Amino acid sequence: MSHDWIADYLSARLRRAPGEPLSRQLYRQLRELISQRRLNGGTPLPASRALALTLRLGRNTVLAAYDQLTAEGYVESRHGSGTYVSDAFSRQASPSEPVSALPRGLSRRGQALAQASRLPAGKLGAFVPGLPELEQFPYRQWQHCLAKRQRHPPLEWLRYQQQGGLPELRWTLSQYLRLSRSVQCEPEQIVIASGAQQALSLLAQLLAEPGDVAWLEEPGYVGAQAAMQASGLRCVGIAVDQDGLRVDAEADPPRLIYVTPAHQYPTGAVMSLPRRLALLEHARRHDSWIIEDDYDGEFCYASAPLAALQSLDQERRVIYVGTFSKVMYPALKLAYLVLPPELVDPYRRCQARLQGEGHYAVQAAVADFIEQGHFARHIRQMRTLYRRRQQLLRHACAQTLGDSLPLRGGDAGMHLLATLPEGFDEWALQAAAAERQLWLRPLARHYLGQPSGNGLVLGYAGIADHAIAPAVRQLAGLLETRLK
Repeated sequence: MSHDWIADYLSARLRRAPGEPLSRQLYRQLRELISQRRLNGGTPLPASRALALTLRLGRNTVLAAYDQLTAEGYVESRHGSGTYVSDAFSRQASPSEPVSALPRGLSRRGQALAQASRLPAGKLGAFVPGLPELEQFPYRQWQHCLAKRQRHPPLEWLRYQQQGGLPELRWTLSQYLRLSRSVQCEPEQIVIASGAQQALSLLAQLLAEPGDVAWLEEPGYVGAQAAMQASGLRCVGIAVDQDGLRVDAEADPPRLIYVTPAHQYPTGAVMSLPRRLALLEHARRHDSWIIEDDYDGEFCYASAPLAALQSLDQERRVIYVGTFSKVMYPALKLAYLVLPPELVDPYRRCQARLQGEGHYAVQAAVADFIEQGHFARHIRQMRTLYRRRQQLLRHACAQTLGDSLPLRGGDAGMHLLATLPEGFDEWALQAAAAERQLWLRPLARHYLGQPSGNGLVLGYAGIADHAIAPAVRQLAGLLETRLK
C-alpha cells in the first residue's frame, strides 16, 4: 500500500464533527490496518508532515497518533529513515499457529472439489504434459490477423453477446471439422466457449442432476473429474486398456460418459472401432450423453487418424469438444462444442447468462488464421516436430535407462506414459524432480479410485530438441538414487 493509498483510506474515514479527537481516530484507523495485516510488517508510513498536509490536520495531531502506536508496539521509528510498521505484523502465520489444510467455510462438495483441483507443481521445463511448442508458433501471421480485426471492430462486437460465438468462426470451424475429423455438423450446431474446462462444467450442470452417475476413464483427465464433481455427480471410473474405454455392463448406468477416444489421456490408447460401436449402443440403451473430448486429435503419427466418435453417432448422443489450446496456445482460452440441435439453444443461453461470451475480435482473427492457411500449416509443422521429439525422447530413454522405464503410447498426441517399478513412490519422485526443474506428473494423480500401477506422464511437445537428452539423464539419476 503506497503513501497515497494510505492517505486516501484515512481521509475517507476521519470525522471532523464533535466527538472522538482526530488524533485518536487516526490512531485507531492505523492500528486497524496494521492488526488486520492490511499493512504488512516493514511497510513505511507517510512522513508526519506530509500526512498532516494531505489530511489538513495539524502535525502534532499526526505525531500524537504515531507516538501512541509506537508505545503499543504497532510501529517503530528508524532514525533518519521514518516510521515503519513493526515486523511482528507480517503476513505469514507464526510457526505455532495451526494452518488448516482447507479453507474454512467450504461446503462438503467444495472441500472435495478443492482436493480434486490440486494444481501441478510447474508449467515450464522438461516433461510438462499438454504444453505445446510456443517458440515456433507463427506469431507474425497471428498478430497480423489479430491487429486487422482489432483495429476497427464493428460496434456490435463490443456489446454483450449471446449468439454462441461469432458466426464467421462457427462457419469456418464447421468446414474444418468436416474435412479433418469427419464431424457431422452445421455451423448452427457449433458454440464457442471460453476454454474446454468451462464447457465441461456447464455441460455437466445442464445434462445431469446432482447424484447422477458420470462415467470417466480410469485413469483419466483430472479436469473432467473436477468438472463432474463440482456439479455434484457421482463419478465412476471405468477401466481403459490398449483399445480404450471398456464398456462395463455391470457398472451403474450413466447419465454422462466422458471419453477421449482419439488419444486417451493419459495412457495414449486409441479407442478401437468395436469399442466405439459398443459405447454408442450402451449410451442408446441407457439414454446417456457422451462427451467426446478431442483435445489433441490433430497430432496423429502412426497412421491416418480414425474419424471422430461423433461421426458414427446416429442417435445424436455425442457432444464433440475441441480446443485451440494445444494447436495454437493455452492462454488463448478458446474452445468449441458441436452440440445436437436440441441442446444448442439452452447451452447458448446458459453460457451467456452464467459465463458470458465475447472476444469477438479474437474469434474473427482465429477465423482469418484458419481461412488463410496458417492454422493447417502450423499443425503440419508441429506434427513433424512432435514426432521427432517423441523419437528423441524414446532414444534418450533407451540409451540412458534401457528397459527399466518402459514407454507406452505414441501413436498420437504430445506425451508418453512411462511405467515405474511396482511400489515406487511417484510423489516423492515428483518433489525431488521439481528441485531440478523437471516437472513430472504421477499417473496416480489421474485415478478416481486406487491406482492400479505406477507411472509418469511425460510431455515432450514443449521441450527443445537439445534439452531432451539432458533432462532424461537427470531423470535417470533420480530413478537410480531411489532404486538403491
